[in-house]
Parts: sequence; structure tokens; C-alpha cells
Amino acid sequence: MAHQAARDRLYWSPDSANLVVRMALHELAVPFEAVLVDRAAAAHRRHDYLALNPQGLLPVLTTARQDAPLFETAAILLYLAEREAGLLPAEPATRGRLLKWLLFISNTLHADLRILFYAERYTVDAAGVAALRAGVRRRVDEHLVLLDREIAAGGGPWLLGPTLTVLDLYLAACVRWAQLYPPGEALSTDTIRPLAALVRLLETLAARPAIIRACAEEGIEAPLFLAPTLPLNCG
Repeated sequence: MAHQAARDRLYWSPDSANLVVRMALHELAVPFEAVLVDRAAAAHRRHDYLALNPQGLLPVLTTARQDAPLFETAAILLYLAEREAGLLPAEPATRGRLLKWLLFISNTLHADLRILFYAERYTVDAAGVAALRAGVRRRVDEHLVLLDREIAAGGGPWLLGPTLTVLDLYLAACVRWAQLYPPGEALSTDTIRPLAALVRLLETLAARPAIIRACAEEGIEAPLFLAPTLPLNCG
């Protein structure tokens, strides 16, 4: 597909949710400019960035077509997939499955991961942080089991069967982060290895050149999604 002379612009920070969008951009062969947001210097709290996303969160995508700035990972993924007619189910009738699992990954799995990573922000009782984190960790384990069963039921290697979609990129990033954060209290990779269909998805995705390139741009080296390590330019 031909693209406009102007480029999309992805605002990013190493190994943040922007990784999912970067992978999608590379898989779709969309030219883009990457704009580093230095969170250590609170660049995400500055007026110019808040004008793009008033929440001060990543990612943000500004588009070559001069649409309003886009935020929320799932929204950006769906926008790109529909605009580029790629990373979508092969059969239009499968759109419902795409939407329900995209919202599940975004609103349930990723949302629970945020609580797991930043549990202290979700309670006014400091003494309850450990219990909150333990409960959410159990929920995340359950989510991954559910997703593994769905992949297996469809025959894999992807969540919707034989076609790679935005779901697989988002899911793989979430599994990556679940094994890294919070440092010292992340999910054990040993709890993921028995999920054979999910492991196959992660390994298959990690071998794709576009994914390797996207991860390398954020300082992420192999292994990408199973037993991962922190990016080179991150702590």
C-alpha cells in the first residue's frame, strides 16, 4: 500500500506499551519517525506532551494524515490494522473474535498487569500492597491459561488460528512484561512454559524479522518474549 510522504510519528520509551505499536508498524511496513520521550526527565509530564495525551502515558501516535493524536494501545493497533488492511483476520466473520480478544487483552490482562506493577497506586493501605499484588498475580496466571486454551482450540500458531493479527503482538508484549516487572516479584517463566500453545506463539513471533527489528530498536535482545531480560537502555 502506498503511504503519504509525511510519516507517522511514534512517541516512545524503552519497553513500554509503545513496543506493541512499533511491532505493528514494522509488520505493516509503515514508515514512521520514533520520538523518544525521556520519562526519567519527566518529559511525559510536560505541556507539549500532555497536549498529545492528557494522561501523560505512552504510546502516542500522530499520523501522516494529520488525524487527532492517538493514544490507548488497543485503539492505535485497530486504527493501523484497518488503515493498512493488515494484521487482521483473513475472514471478515472473524472480526468479532478479534474485537473481543483485543478488549480482553487491553482491558483485562494489560489492566491487571498495571496493577501488578504499580500495586501501591491502587490502594491507600500500604500494608495491603503485598496481598493486592498476590491476588492480581493469580488473576494474570488465570488469564494466560485462558488464552493458551483459546490458541490451542483454534489450532494456532496465532490467537485467531493461521493468521497473525494485532492480538498476537499485544499478547506477546504482555507476557514479556509479566516476566520482568515488578523486578524481583515478576511471574516466573516456569509458570508459562507448560502453556504449550502460548509458548509456540511466543517462539514463532520472536523469529519474525520485523519483530526482531522492532525489539532491537528499543534495546531488547533475544530471548524476546520467553525468559526475557531488561532492555539494554533500561536500568
